Amino acid sequence: MSQTLRDNLKRLLAPRHLAFVGGRSMARALKRCADGGYPGPMWLVNPQHDSLDGIPCVRSVADLPEAPDAVFIATNRELTLSCVAELATRGAGGAICYASGFAESGAEGLALQQQLLKAAGPMALLGPNCYGLLDYLHSSALWPVAHGGKAVDKGVAVLTQSGNFAYNLSMSDRSLPVAYMASVGNQAQLGIAELMDVLLDEPRVTAIGLHLEGLKNVPGFARAAHKALEQGIPIIALKTGVSQIGAELALSHTSSLSGSDALYDSLFERLGVIRVSGPVSFVETLKAAACGNLPKGNSLIALACSGGDAGLIADYAERNHLSLPSLNPAQVSELAEVLPVYANLVNPLDFTTAIWGDGPALQRMLDSALCTEADAAMLVLDYPAEFTGERKECDLLLELYCAALQRHGKTGFVTSAFPELLPSFARERLHAAGVAALQGVEDGLAAWGRIAAYQARRADLLALGESALAPLSPPALADEGQLLNEWTSKQALAGFGLPIPQGVLSTPQQAVADARRVGYPLVLKAVSAQLPHKTEAGAVALNLADEAALSRALDLMRARIDAYAPGVPFDQVLLEPMASAPLAELIVGIKRENDFGLALVIGAGGVLVELLKDSQSLLLPTTDGAIRAALLRLRSAPLLLGFRGKPAADLDALVAAIRAVADYACENAGQLLELDVNPLMVGAHGTTAVDALIRLGQV
Repeated sequence: MSQTLRDNLKRLLAPRHLAFVGGRSMARALKRCADGGYPGPMWLVNPQHDSLDGIPCVRSVADLPEAPDAVFIATNRELTLSCVAELATRGAGGAICYASGFAESGAEGLALQQQLLKAAGPMALLGPNCYGLLDYLHSSALWPVAHGGKAVDKGVAVLTQSGNFAYNLSMSDRSLPVAYMASVGNQAQLGIAELMDVLLDEPRVTAIGLHLEGLKNVPGFARAAHKALEQGIPIIALKTGVSQIGAELALSHTSSLSGSDALYDSLFERLGVIRVSGPVSFVETLKAAACGNLPKGNSLIALACSGGDAGLIADYAERNHLSLPSLNPAQVSELAEVLPVYANLVNPLDFTTAIWGDGPALQRMLDSALCTEADAAMLVLDYPAEFTGERKECDLLLELYCAALQRHGKTGFVTSAFPELLPSFARERLHAAGVAALQGVEDGLAAWGRIAAYQARRADLLALGESALAPLSPPALADEGQLLNEWTSKQALAGFGLPIPQGVLSTPQQAVADARRVGYPLVLKAVSAQLPHKTEAGAVALNLADEAALSRALDLMRARIDAYAPGVPFDQVLLEPMASAPLAELIVGIKRENDFGLALVIGAGGVLVELLKDSQSLLLPTTDGAIRAALLRLRSAPLLLGFRGKPAADLDALVAAIRAVADYACENAGQLLELDVNPLMVGAHGTTAVDALIRLGQV
């Protein structure tokens, strides 16, 4: 992003003046900004009317008193083109293009979108085909319809590919403090990555929420997400639409192990992005981060006035990897003085209803409970219906709890057992005090667990160094490519340091004589790019003990190949020493996701690879530390660590072997379609690749 475009985007996100181009709906949009407290000048541009709904109209962009920082254009696509050109000439900061009928509609629309982009020049352009931008830090609503948000001092930024999702989120009764909400539309110029990068320069943005189907600019997204990780700004992603990014013919086992959605998981994993499964978890996790008071770790002191609630806390805390440290003796002694004898003095603490409404007793209980090494505090509180007249006791507890958190320097949150029983006025009061107001004990603890896990992993991710490496994003290759045979594939990888057996490339006629150089027992394989799956073709013979066994295997192999693939010549064979039994067999491969990245896939290998489906994916480039961590996340990792008295694998040698595959892939990223090393035989004193497959496309 050029400096000029970046500057103009900052104008769009903190506008000193606004313009709306269009008809009566834009007059209403302007009024909503005025009613919402926008303090700067606003103009309505319409060439056909002197005024609309009492709002005076400026006849043209050229007649505006000055170049506006932010403009909402609600005209048809042809008029949008000319308006963007005029605004760019005037030096406007940025424009939202509401019109549809651009790239989303086909070839003609794509051509118009290219014209739109050219017309905008360095002016920031959001859309087209988008709902717009809600800016609650500056009370600027560049938006075509009503919205449910309100001004905030700080809060989260939400970026979505769905205008309807943004609209519904603004209307939701969850009290999410939203600083910005943008519907990105076609992302002709500004996309998720570009907006994230500039939003992270705004200190009042405490977290970023992404609702997306896919990313257009993976390297740019990675750079922005790394910046967020460095700043400690959580990114929460709700990704939908598992698209088939890589649709090329899959010859390798690797492709069966790692679909495109798994690669999004890999991208998010390396960058510390918190992935959630639905709108409720999206909002609640954002709320857990929205105040900016993130926990230092995963331990909690938990408070409830019911044994049933305490039981729920215990169950959901364990499920979400939140620890509940025991109360220390001093706490137990102090709590025993204020709580009844039947109170169970443990964490989670059921402080009972005996002290309900008793301000001094509640304060003593809170001071004793919060005098703890736990990283954060939580309180479960359900408000009764207003007609009961019993809400004042809840209000008292909230007030005392917030004051005690501040007094003890604790991060904390409040949740309710039932989502609807933490009313909006209570949520607003909590957020004003910097305390997260979460709805539903199950969703609330899950949200807090995600944020605590993010905090716990952030330093490790930064130290690993992988997040700072922008993923490769190779362009699409249209052809099916050329398959290299096993010998050529192994030689290519050996050049990058992959250990391979000391084999001999031979012919069926010369094999018996060449076998003397290899020694028995040995392995015989047919060498042909037309036989990618040699086992099924009968093109592999193992543990041949002598010349007679080799001669029989050659005859049998010729017959089997002729039956399996008539016409495929049996003219080259590979002779290799028979490997000793390994500690484990792995598969290491590369999967190409066009316009997304190259994935290094590591998994349990051998003949059970597709049955076990035990794999980890890393986007390239990666680091040795990330490779080692991925190996140790495999379900079969115990085999590498000394399983049932067997020796441990040479992990350094294993990581180096996998690094060789990764280095080859990075060097050949422009043409590599897929790669398999299967099996990679892992031993206590080394690692050897006994089979390999590479497919290259035309650049």
